[in-house]
Amino acid sequence: MEQKTKINAEDGRQELVITREFDLPLDLLFKAYTEAELIEQWMGTKVIKLENKNHGSYQFETSYNGNVVFKANGTIHAFIPNQKIIRTFEMENASIGVQLEFLEFEQLTHDTSKLTIQIIYKSEKHREEQLKLPFANGLNMAHSRLQEILINSK
Repeated sequence: MEQKTKINAEDGRQELVITREFDLPLDLLFKAYTEAELIEQWMGTKVIKLENKNHGSYQFETSYNGNVVFKANGTIHAFIPNQKIIRTFEMENASIGVQLEFLEFEQLTHDTSKLTIQIIYKSEKHREEQLKLPFANGLNMAHSRLQEILINSK
């Protein structure tokens, strides 16, 4: 399967830049990142809390066979509809630590849009820990699911 979600990890840096073009209008792509029901569908996780505003916060949780296997939370520092979200992201019980994420949403045409995510880690070592996980494949699959769900809901 083609990796439509591109991850650029330059040597000697403590950041990743992720890009993906979607066959979705900008407003639908933005909703996929800001509406709890949609996040739950494409990420396959439960949204415990989601305050889409400057200085808001969020919390996600995934269970398997009744056991919590993934928890993540963060603070939303900036929220500009259909343009950008700046937030922290922290997975509980992970050595990666807190990340700073800049999500930028861009309209390409009436029916297509682009998402660029810059993630800054505490150190190169923390970024490398992230890249050892099945992160790229998982993100690509989730983004493909996001597009499929939203195209089918139009």
